[in-house]
Amino acid sequence: ALLTTLPAAAANVLNEAKVRQIVMDYLQQKTRFLDVAVQLKKLGFSGEIVLPAGNTSYEVVSPQEWEGWGRGALALIVRIDERVVKNIPLNVEVEALTDVVVVTRAMERGMVVEKGDVALLKRDMATVPAKTCRNLAEVLGKRVRVGMRGNSPVRSDYLERIPVVKSGQLVTIVAENDKFRITTSGRAKGNGAEGEMVSVQNLTTQK
Repeated sequence: ALLTTLPAAAANVLNEAKVRQIVMDYLQQKTRFLDVAVQLKKLGFSGEIVLPAGNTSYEVVSPQEWEGWGRGALALIVRIDERVVKNIPLNVEVEALTDVVVVTRAMERGMVVEKGDVALLKRDMATVPAKTCRNLAEVLGKRVRVGMRGNSPVRSDYLERIPVVKSGQLVTIVAENDKFRITTSGRAKGNGAEGEMVSVQNLTTQK
């Protein structure tokens, strides 16, 4: 919720412009850490409401699960001298533009994403999946596991890291500290990309 207080002289009439500004202030506060540009496309309020004289405050309340974009059912609570005089339901539609990664051409399963395959474009967060990637570093060099059509947002679960070690591959096992270093041959027991943990079998001990 966002609490806005206005002096008595300016608070006697509540009109659409004032409600729009109050809701915009709330949206900007709610999304201030999310790197999105919000725009109130629809506001379920029109006309004017004459309010009693007094120190007026406005509080916008939204469902806890509402992220701040798309369609939302808000409530505008109006208090005069700290007493609730109005509880106004507001059905809103909010656009939240942000940079997302989009493929510039169709990408088939097994292809590796290169620089020319993707671009950062503005998209409305209300229209893209929750797992959409928002920076190029998340996708470059990864392999496509689910095909994508051109100009579609890239989802993180549509990609996978390329294994640098494959199951059954011979590897060198190293145990070391600042005083000694021991190496032996082993066999990978699974696939692994850079930075991932892979079980290996010591060929000498078979453990």
